[in-house]
Amino acid sequence: MIVAAAQFTPVPGDLATNVRTVAELIRAAGADGARVVVFPELALSGYEPALIGSDPALHLAEDDDRLAPIRESCRAVRAAAVVNGPVLTPQGRPGITSLVIGPDGTLLTRYDKVNLHGVEHDVFAPGTDEGRFELDGVRFALATCYDNRFPGIAERAAAEGCGAYLASSVLDVANDSFEKVYPVRARDNSLYVVLANVLGANEAGTCEGRSGAWGPDGERIADAGPADPGFVLADVGR
Repeated sequence: MIVAAAQFTPVPGDLATNVRTVAELIRAAGADGARVVVFPELALSGYEPALIGSDPALHLAEDDDRLAPIRESCRAVRAAAVVNGPVLTPQGRPGITSLVIGPDGTLLTRYDKVNLHGVEHDVFAPGTDEGRFELDGVRFALATCYDNRFPGIAERAAAEGCGAYLASSVLDVANDSFEKVYPVRARDNSLYVVLANVLGANEAGTCEGRSGAWGPDGERIADAGPADPGFVLADVGR
């Protein structure tokens, strides 16, 4: 099972441009053999909580027509995509939501970030359910940025038979998660961990990508580097 960890610099508040970039990356990664493509936290809008809170036009629906290019790309290359954006919840606020679009363009599941951080509490509704989906016999767990600081999420994923843990994040250059969180979640739970992180400046600070993956022993097996948009592939098969 090949998973792609994607990274780019979202244009703040420009859903159409970001959707187009996501759709292009899905097609490119799928053409290189990826069955799942993972994108960073709030890749569809940019990590801009203040802007999202002030502009309801940035709030998406699960079946939003503006996401049609992403569904088309998934169908074209028969790949699933984990795409994160501000998606409305029954509470009336958006969640920080990963929509998992399947290879046929339909929604496999959604995961709303459970553990909000800082200013996110002022804008977003927290989720209550854990994220899971299965593809080609591999069971995947979902987590978003600050979620990864809570070891119980990965522990429950492993106990439920997940083989890979997919993290959509926005990590600035000072963040220690690359050394103290992701490899630990992998090693402690014998999981493949795949991280998608953004590039560029946003409300969280300046981010330098380094999207990639860790093997079940906690060692890095893929690294997209700190500067270039694109993706890196990792084999998470068992």
